[in-house]
Amino acid sequence: MEWIQSKDNSIFKKLKKLKQKKYREEYNLFLAEGFKFLQFNITPEYIILKSSFEKKLSQMIEEKMGASFFENNKIIVLEEKLFNELTSQENSQGIILAYKIKNNNITPSNNILVILDRITDPGNMGTILRLCDSVGFKDLILVHGSVDVYNEKVVRSTMGSIFEVNFNCWTEKETIDFIKKENYQINVTTLSSDSVSYNKLVLSKKNAIIFGSEGDGVSQSFLEIADKKINIPIYGSAESLNVGVASGIILYKVREILENDEKL
Repeated sequence: MEWIQSKDNSIFKKLKKLKQKKYREEYNLFLAEGFKFLQFNITPEYIILKSSFEKKLSQMIEEKMGASFFENNKIIVLEEKLFNELTSQENSQGIILAYKIKNNNITPSNNILVILDRITDPGNMGTILRLCDSVGFKDLILVHGSVDVYNEKVVRSTMGSIFEVNFNCWTEKETIDFIKKENYQINVTTLSSDSVSYNKLVLSKKNAIIFGSEGDGVSQSFLEIADKKINIPIYGSAESLNVGVASGIILYKVREILENDEKL
């Protein structure tokens, strides 16, 4: 266990840099805040504790993980002012973990691929990753222009599902080339006049489900290659649904269709 009291400490400087995307990519590390992340079978590179919480958290960690956990992990205790520079939460639990960014590989043989086209809101991104984990669709493509999946707000919103899904960050062209090459049926969510209700969706053997950005929707390039255009009917006066809500409705419908097909 290492106690750090100076902002000039090299480890503290490194950890603080992880709040920026370019340094997360340089060090291949990201931050996840909260005791909950310790329940996943992923070994952190650093466990950072707030000094005023150190005794309580050490006891909690020992009870949950065993005394040997302290021998096998790099535990940093930060003076309160330094920890407050690192936390992204107003009421922090006093524990932050730094994890290695994992190598993600999409499995082309899987029957469902979720594509997020420039989703920029961290809360929405985290919600959709958590949703994909919940519904069992583990492969995602994040089109360039989307919020960084290792943004601290995204990580927090996933509630740990960031460890359970696979995602590649590709350009629009790379994404289109991939889904065409792998013969996915391209299902685009859109409110355009030629779209049909998600309740009428008919799936193929392999399916890509594309959700667009909060403000602009799915790009024209995806609309032009769509095999199916689907919408969620609006019965009231609302203009549209939040993309996190919309993706939940549609992806659970896709899961229902798949399960019904298996029963036939």
